[in-house]
Amino acid sequence: MDPRLPAGRHLDLPGRGRTWVREVPGPPGAPTLLLLHGWTANADLNWFSSFRALGDHFRVVAPDHRGHGRGIRTRRGFRMRDAADDAAALLDALGIESAIAVGYSMGGAVAQLLWRRHPERVDGLVLCATSSVFASTDRERRWFAAMGALSLASRATPGVARQAVAGWVLDRRQQSPAVEWVQRELRRNDWTAVLGAGAALGRFDSRPWLGEVDVPTAVVLTRGDRVVSPRRQAAMAAAIPGASVHPVDGDHGVVAVEPGRFVPALTRAAREVAGRAEAAGRPAASSRISTIAT
Repeated sequence: MDPRLPAGRHLDLPGRGRTWVREVPGPPGAPTLLLLHGWTANADLNWFSSFRALGDHFRVVAPDHRGHGRGIRTRRGFRMRDAADDAAALLDALGIESAIAVGYSMGGAVAQLLWRRHPERVDGLVLCATSSVFASTDRERRWFAAMGALSLASRATPGVARQAVAGWVLDRRQQSPAVEWVQRELRRNDWTAVLGAGAALGRFDSRPWLGEVDVPTAVVLTRGDRVVSPRRQAAMAAAIPGASVHPVDGDHGVVAVEPGRFVPALTRAAREVAGRAEAAGRPAASSRISTIAT
């Protein structure tokens, strides 16, 4: 059975393309959370377990990244900075002046870049199961580089490359709830773009500038993570001035397979950041919404 999800719609981002976004209105005047999902997933797969709890306290906006789910389709190679700029363009399209960016795994990298490229749009950061760098060893760099080669190959022989990676992803999520729904959602991906996103993630490195982050930040650290090591997550948190850490006992997929562990920690982290942002005079509230038509 498919999970219950909030309303979603297609939205045109001028000059960029058509994307898909889920929205929860939240309480009147509530701060806005911009949920940024992880690699190979989409907003629904990443956040289905979180929408209701977060919507009790926040306005929630959750787009699909380009190439993922029903996100923007383009033949241009995937670049992390484009995903961050897409997020800023989405805020424009929705008439939202600024928001708290909540990123999971690859979405955490996008959130960091959103702050770096559009600091006026970010009132705070909640970084979950993510890092400032994803490939720092030769073995890791080779693995991520292979994603780029597969992406190029998939343009010529799309069935072979995309089906191979899709099978790997499905195997990793076979314990998730509603398996048929998960499989159906994964089939929405443009696997050429998704593979390119993997290669781009391997090149991401925010360590040179992460210490400049000047907004309230919380790190939801997955202590049993075998994809993004807890050591890297802790190093990222230590590099961000004033970042708080909210540990969760679980592996990288805990958001989906053990939401009872993850969602309360996420909610606490988001509420803490919202409170600190408000105290600093940076509330990401719906009262900031302009009259731009949606």
